[in-house]
Amino acid sequence: MLSAFVIDTSQASTYLSSINWLQPSWDVFIILFFLVSSLLYGISLGRDRILVMMVAIYMALAVVKYVPFINEFQASISVNDTFALKVSVFLGAFIILFFLLSQSALLRAFGQTAEQGSFLQVAVFSVLHAGLLISVTLSFFPADTSPWLSPLTRQIFTSDAGKSVWALLPIMAMVAFGAINRKNV
Repeated sequence: MLSAFVIDTSQASTYLSSINWLQPSWDVFIILFFLVSSLLYGISLGRDRILVMMVAIYMALAVVKYVPFINEFQASISVNDTFALKVSVFLGAFIILFFLLSQSALLRAFGQTAEQGSFLQVAVFSVLHAGLLISVTLSFFPADTSPWLSPLTRQIFTSDAGKSVWALLPIMAMVAFGAINRKNV
C-alpha cells in the first residue's frame, strides 16, 4: 500500500514546473493551504492543541459517516449538493468538537507531560493534521470533480492509498511519540 503512495520526484518536478501562477488551479490552493496550515498555524497552536484537533477530525468524520439523519436528509437534496452538506456538517462538527474538547479534560491530559513537545513533534503533527484535514474534506467531493485535480494531488490526497495513509499516519505518530515521551520520563 505504501509503495502506491510513494511520489516519483520527476512527477513532482513536472507538476511544479507546470503551475501557472497567473491562473492558479485548485491544486495550487490545496498545496498553499497545506504548507501554510502545516507551518504557521500548527506551530502557533502547539502540539497539544494539534492533537486535540486531530481527535476532533476523527470524531467529526465518524459523525458524518455514521449519523443516520445526514443520509436521510441527503435523499431530499440534489446529488450536486450532497458533497456540500457533508463538507458543511464535517467542518461544523469539527469546529464544535474542537472547542468542546479544548475545554475538556482531554487537553489537560495532553498538557500534563513534562515537555510541551519538541519542534519536530509540532512539525510532524502539523503536517499530519493538515494532510488529514485536506484528505477527509476532498473525500466528500463527488467523483466527477477529481479531473479538476492534478494526478499528483489525487494520488496524495484522494486515492484509496492516500486516504489510508493520511488516516493511519497521525495515529502511528501519536503512538510513536507517546512511546518516546514515556521512555524519556
